[in-house]
Amino acid sequence: MTAILTGEHLIKTYGYNDNRVTAVSDISLEIEEGKLTAIIGRSGSGKSTLLHMLAGLLKPTQGSVILDGTDIWKLSDSGRAKLRRRSVGFIFQFFNLISAQNVIENIVLPVHLDNRKEDEEYVNEIIHALGLDDKRYSYIHELSGGQQQRVAIARALASKPSIIFADEPTGNLDAESSKEVILMLRKMQRQYHQTVVMVTHDLNIAENADRIILISDGKIMKDSMQN
Repeated sequence: MTAILTGEHLIKTYGYNDNRVTAVSDISLEIEEGKLTAIIGRSGSGKSTLLHMLAGLLKPTQGSVILDGTDIWKLSDSGRAKLRRRSVGFIFQFFNLISAQNVIENIVLPVHLDNRKEDEEYVNEIIHALGLDDKRYSYIHELSGGQQQRVAIARALASKPSIIFADEPTGNLDAESSKEVILMLRKMQRQYHQTVVMVTHDLNIAENADRIILISDGKIMKDSMQN
């Protein structure tokens, strides 16, 4: 197994003394390159806290996160921001698209924020693969929820990141759109041999993954590979 991401003895606590709450309690794990890993658990289990630490968005109280050989929490704020722009893609529950921009502008935004020029052939390829050819100049309010999440998937892929994090990517969608989006995400993950770490509370969604990690009370309770 080739690990692209490693979390070592991750702990996250909030508050002090008698009011201290432990959200993540000494979790260590490795994420295999080119696989879709699902982290599941009930609300309050610590799964999103763990994801945000792995993604460089939330500083651990203790522990380290190694991405592509770099300890991201030893970087400066600007260094970590640069690493996220270059190496990390995000798919959020509420899409986080910019309403004043059209589909293509939203998709290439992360590349432009990094002062790079997009690979037009590659961007056109993922737009086509995601069924967005006729929507590329549409504005976000003109799209259904499922279409918006497909734009978010395209945006995450556009910068060719080492890893994509998806935080409840179907949590704001109805059942039919959820199924469509997760199958599309799985298709793109396989097609581009992309590494994806996804948080979900829905076991039906998680079952599309290569690996399922069950979190409860801030600890890994089960870690299983799928067939």
